[in-house]
Amino acid sequence: MPILKIDNREIDVPIGTKVIEAAERLGIMIPRFCYHPALGSVGACRVCAVAFTEGPVKGIQMSCMIDAQDGMVVSTTDGEAVDFRRHVIEFLMLNHPHDCPVCDEGGHCLLQDLTVAGGHGLRRYRGLKRTHDNQDLGPLVQHEMNRCIQCYRCSRYYQEFTGYRDLGVMGIGSRVYFGRSAPGTLESPFAGNLIDVCPTGVYTDRPSRYIGRRWDYQRQPTVCIHCSLGCNLTASARYRQVVRHEARPNEKINGHFICDRGRYGYAYASATDRPRRAMAAGTPGPMFDILAGAREAITQTVAQHGPDSVAVVTSSRSNLETLAVIKQACQRRVWTGPATAPTDRQALNQKTAVGCLRPELAVSLAADTRIHDVLVIGADPLNEAPMLALPLRQVQRQGGHVTVIDPRGIKLPFDFDHWAVHPAAMGAIVQALIHEIAGNGKAAAGVSTSFDVTKLARRLNASPRPVVICGTDILTSREIAQAGDLAQALCRTHKVAGLFYTLTGANAFAAALSQDGRLSTETVLDRIEEGRVRLLLSVEQDLWRTFPDRKRLQAALKQLDHLVLLDYLNSPLNHVASYFIPTQPIYESSGHWINQEGRLQGASAIVAGGETIEVTGGLDHPPRVFESRIPGSEPLAAWQAMAALAEDYGKAVNTNQEETLKSALVDFHPAVDTTRAATTGRRIDLNAVSHTGVESTERPVAAANGSGSDSVVLLLVDWTFGTETLSALSPTLAKLEAPPVARLHPDTISSLGLTEGRPVTITMNAGQLTVPVQADPRMAPGVMVVPRHHLLEWQVFGETRVVLERSQLNADSA
Repeated sequence: MPILKIDNREIDVPIGTKVIEAAERLGIMIPRFCYHPALGSVGACRVCAVAFTEGPVKGIQMSCMIDAQDGMVVSTTDGEAVDFRRHVIEFLMLNHPHDCPVCDEGGHCLLQDLTVAGGHGLRRYRGLKRTHDNQDLGPLVQHEMNRCIQCYRCSRYYQEFTGYRDLGVMGIGSRVYFGRSAPGTLESPFAGNLIDVCPTGVYTDRPSRYIGRRWDYQRQPTVCIHCSLGCNLTASARYRQVVRHEARPNEKINGHFICDRGRYGYAYASATDRPRRAMAAGTPGPMFDILAGAREAITQTVAQHGPDSVAVVTSSRSNLETLAVIKQACQRRVWTGPATAPTDRQALNQKTAVGCLRPELAVSLAADTRIHDVLVIGADPLNEAPMLALPLRQVQRQGGHVTVIDPRGIKLPFDFDHWAVHPAAMGAIVQALIHEIAGNGKAAAGVSTSFDVTKLARRLNASPRPVVICGTDILTSREIAQAGDLAQALCRTHKVAGLFYTLTGANAFAAALSQDGRLSTETVLDRIEEGRVRLLLSVEQDLWRTFPDRKRLQAALKQLDHLVLLDYLNSPLNHVASYFIPTQPIYESSGHWINQEGRLQGASAIVAGGETIEVTGGLDHPPRVFESRIPGSEPLAAWQAMAALAEDYGKAVNTNQEETLKSALVDFHPAVDTTRAATTGRRIDLNAVSHTGVESTERPVAAANGSGSDSVVLLLVDWTFGTETLSALSPTLAKLEAPPVARLHPDTISSLGLTEGRPVTITMNAGQLTVPVQADPRMAPGVMVVPRHHLLEWQVFGETRVVLERSQLNADSA
């Protein structure tokens, strides 16, 4: 490791480390504009100049372009270097409009900081300034080109790092322009990161314009709960309203960036229709009275029908504290539950994935730069976990290969191999790969000759660092387990191989650890219909939106004696429930989350809760009335409300349940230790997670072969925008949503007698769904893909993967 001196301080760094990075490790901040840790060095801005006084390099050089070498002596305070930087900053400021007082970047602007620090306080240039026209780049990013200093960060990030091409650099000399060839909405689902990478105010956050400066905000570190990756964020709030998300660097999870779903999906927490009053049968009442009434209903139900007549369903958007209290309550009170997934298949899938993730296989894609070959099985990165696409892009940039085996028309911002395999053949393909990798030469039945399994197996075997990524949404549990077997087979020919599951929900890993076997909402409804469950407790599980059979759900709920709902989302069920108890979202209640690779992370509360000024002031000045309480501050943390409902029935209702929480967290699971610092994102003890095989009691799953023209497999899937429960409530992201369509291969459209662009009506026992048809030649024949879009009444199918007969499809002849 080379040893060098920077400002008379010695440091040794790994080979290949730039001088600017070495200085940063010493706490010395060398000015920079074009340099960014995720983008690397380009030497465009010339403001990182330092003096090399001894060693293999001499004179004034750019510290971002020089590798640290043994014997170097570097001075950042050398008079010549300081004067060089001062003049560079003066040149960069020649055409700047000096509009800091009205710039949204003012106060946290790198250009502002370095201009002051560099000693440039007096403008000597008196000539005309160069000016540009701004572009409309869509609802997320505001463009102010006159502030540009030509650092090239934006074009390098957008084109090189993310792989999108609709924004870049145009012009030459003093007329260099960064933008699109024509105004229009940016195509990348990572466009919001332009706001973070720009060192000036060229790209600013459009939804939070005119709301406040950074020093006006309450800011706290938190995690994104819009998919299972657990990206790190800094959230900002003002006047009890969440107004902004920014990427918080975490090299092990999301690097320096986040997706636009995570950046702008926060509106649900401050929505004007968010329920904040406790209700009994739709009538608002005091929180403690509603809690007492709900607990009395539980007491009576247990006395009349036994403890297992009370069932609890929850979801993967509940934090670890809530899941722990629910699990402990169910165990101690012998209630039925907890059920954490809508259907049996989904519950078994997440249980299987968690059980297959062994510590020697767990991998962080963002942190591991050695990854060379990636096999994606049954996962759609951009739509299911958008940030997963960025590390895959870096694998491809570094010369690696990405192969996707999936029936959908997968889109990624780079070149990759796509095997459009029918769902019925997925297991056979994976099994054939396992045999080839193991070298036993067995061929699996049902594998098409159009897929060169042998070539792929050889490439994975020859790769220095292969990784298997597997989805858990459209696959069966057997196929999910096969992905784990494939990673294990690769381990026999490699020192290291990786396994990376994408789960369905932010805390799906913890939910899988908490659930009772493979119990799901579907199983609970079975017991309601049989008369075995008489009271249902639904905790942050939006049954109306997430259960795939709304007709059955409504019929089952009518059979209950009591329905008790705890949530922070508005739902039609809130007003028909026996008791509704409002809860706090992630911004109001601190908690812990376990991402899909088993990393335990903490999220801090940002605001105390309460209605926003937009509500209390009716879009005007807040009421000039002083009260002892904050309007709309009734909601409780879900774990507090749950603990109050589960405590000894003879006691008075108590929401101070800290001891209950501590006990529940200790009892939650031997793999989880929340006493360790969760903010560092350590993995839980995966050795303590039960590594079991697939249960043989799995319900039948759709597996039409697609070879004929009389049936198709319908897959209900996620899209980047419009399907995830929380971000679908964002008015900003609604402007980016594509209209929901049913996608099929052109041959399938023809064989079914459908017409592209025309609606098709799908008839099920629970009702009908009419949706336009769209052709996608990248898809596997015999498959129909429909998004779980909030604008579609998709809750008629009963499952998220079903077989449709031709007789169930009626083309619109209009």
